[in-house]
Amino acid sequence: MRACAMKPADRRRQVKAVGDDLVKNYGKKHFYSVEEVKAANRRQAISMDFGCWSHATFNTHKEFDAYHQSIGESCDYVGMKAEMLSSVSTATDTSWFDVDLSWLEFPDIDWSIFDFFDL
Repeated sequence: MRACAMKPADRRRQVKAVGDDLVKNYGKKHFYSVEEVKAANRRQAISMDFGCWSHATFNTHKEFDAYHQSIGESCDYVGMKAEMLSSVSTATDTSWFDVDLSWLEFPDIDWSIFDFFDL
């Protein structure tokens, strides 16, 4: 698979703008639907050429693949998601702490499987 041909110049800005929009309009979620991300892209004036990168960031892998199949494209969900999220978390750039990532929720982790933690 390939990443979509055109990459957003400011991936960090796109992650923040679309993420903030999604939380404002749909609340905090682990993932958002294709339609919710499309609407957020429109509201944030994200060009269709770069909207795919928002889908990689905010849709489930299954929804991302189904959407791309429906439009006749094949893109690399994992690679694109990693590239988008790395734009807000580089080890050499501490300014990413200035970005509010409260919209980004991670799945719950069952810490009980790690018996060496005394929780």
